[in-house]
Amino acid sequence: MARSLALLSALLAAAALPAPAGAQGRLNLLPTGEYRCALPGSAAGRAWIDQPERGFTIVRASRYRSADGAGTYLMTGREVRFTGGPMKGTRLLRVSGRMLREIDAEGVPGRLRCLRTGPIPDRR
Repeated sequence: MARSLALLSALLAAAALPAPAGAQGRLNLLPTGEYRCALPGSAAGRAWIDQPERGFTIVRASRYRSADGAGTYLMTGREVRFTGGPMKGTRLLRVSGRMLREIDAEGVPGRLRCLRTGPIPDRR
């Protein structure tokens, strides 16, 4: 009985420790399709300022393509980190099923938002 209580206490203590920095959740995938990015505008002008050079398309699994080339991404929990290709180093936070928001190196959300606008465009 004493060994069981000691084991239970050790397990509870381990569960209370913070997770390692790399363990941020299970692996996920973004829905395939085109993502258009924009910055918020102003009340006096346009509501959104399109940023076509920042847009990308999720083509399958963990692969994307942009106007500058193709690459890979890794999604853990709600964070998307581009790991290869022209967008390498870019980090986005999934805020809804269709919207992503850029985050900086310290994890602070930025102004850029990317919205899934539809299926993979046919570019024949």
